[in-house]
Amino acid sequence: MTIAPNNVVTLTYKLHTVENGEKTFVEEAGKDNPLDFLFGVGMMLPKFEENIAGLKAGDTTDFELAAADAYGEVNEQAITSLPVNMFDEAGMPAVGQILPLQDNQGNQFRGKVTEVSPEVVVVDLNHPMAGHNLHFAIEVLSVREATPDELSHGHSHGPDGTHEH
Repeated sequence: MTIAPNNVVTLTYKLHTVENGEKTFVEEAGKDNPLDFLFGVGMMLPKFEENIAGLKAGDTTDFELAAADAYGEVNEQAITSLPVNMFDEAGMPAVGQILPLQDNQGNQFRGKVTEVSPEVVVVDLNHPMAGHNLHFAIEVLSVREATPDELSHGHSHGPDGTHEH
C-alpha cells in the first residue's frame, strides 16, 4: 500500500536545519518511538506530505524544505514587548525561557524570551523553526488504511489503530 490520503503512515525521521550547506541536528523519531499520523488531513506540513506521497513500507527518502515551505520566514512583527507588570505574580522570566501565552480570543501559543529589561520583556512568537530550511531523512515503516474512528476523529490512533490520543 502506498501513502495516500486517509492512510495512517508510521515512519522514522531525522531532522536537521540547513544553513549555508551546513546541517545542524534538531531531533529524530527512531524505530522505538516512530511518528505516526493520518495522511492528508493537514496535520503535517503540506510540502512534507508532498515529498512522501506514493511511498510504501520499507522506502527511504530524504529531502529539504525551504523555510517558506516549512514554518515560514521569521516575521519581525511576531516579536513583541510585554510590560514587566505582566510578570508580577509569576516572576520575571529568563532569556531563552519559553512562555505559555494566550491572546484575547483564548488562542494559546508559546513565545521565547529574547530580552529582559527593567521596562519590558521581549518575546519572539515565531515558530522555533521559522527562518530555517529543514532536511528530513525518512524511512517508512508502515502504511495502512485508517479506521473509521480515526477518520471521524481526524487523527491516527497509533501504528496499529488502537491507541487513543
